[in-house]
Amino acid sequence: MPSIHWPGQLIIVRHGQSAGNIARDVATLADVDRIALSERDADVPLSDLGRRQASALGHWFASGKEDGRPEILLSSPYRRACQTAELFRAAGGCQPDEPICFDERLREKEFGILDGLTVTGISHVEPKQAEFRRILGKFYHRPPGGESWCDVILRLRSVMDTIALHYAGRRVMIFTHQVVVLCLRYIIEGMNEADILAIDRAGDVANCAISDYLFDPAAGRDGALVLARYNVTAPMEE
Repeated sequence: MPSIHWPGQLIIVRHGQSAGNIARDVATLADVDRIALSERDADVPLSDLGRRQASALGHWFASGKEDGRPEILLSSPYRRACQTAELFRAAGGCQPDEPICFDERLREKEFGILDGLTVTGISHVEPKQAEFRRILGKFYHRPPGGESWCDVILRLRSVMDTIALHYAGRRVMIFTHQVVVLCLRYIIEGMNEADILAIDRAGDVANCAISDYLFDPAAGRDGALVLARYNVTAPMEE
């Protein structure tokens, strides 16, 4: 019988809708170069809808319709992820005294000199980087001062090692960001570049959506985390 070296369940949550998500959509529709935000990315808060989404997710787990509530909460230190975790807990999604463990390795991908630019803005303001990105692809392109997807994957591999070391057999929930959700899928499911970019092209990870993995002792040689659900959102409440 293989020993369990992974959590019994791993639930990965993208943060609720943020003020940045709204500003990005407005800028994209207006076809302007820059997203209208005054604070740094780490300080962008949830929108009103995002707060309701986070509470709805907490109520969903509190209702008993899930197999159980998470025992461990891990979060990106970015404000929108922290707020999602706090509202989830306040709505009864876990024990009220469960600490939220912040891990900077779960932060959003860093965009460097492209931070705050729309796709149109990148082509206008940083045409050389737009060309590098076209040639290299978004998986390998690293903007000056920023990260490629590979850089994000590198830090997330150590997160998975930490989870395996400290939380084997436990029910773990992670609050994080869209690129991180996708990169964790890449690691856990042993994907390649084409696999994960195909999932990315199929559509965004929804705000406050969960990706749910269960440990299956019969999977692989020594047991493995197996995807049970992807991009599932909690029902909203009036």
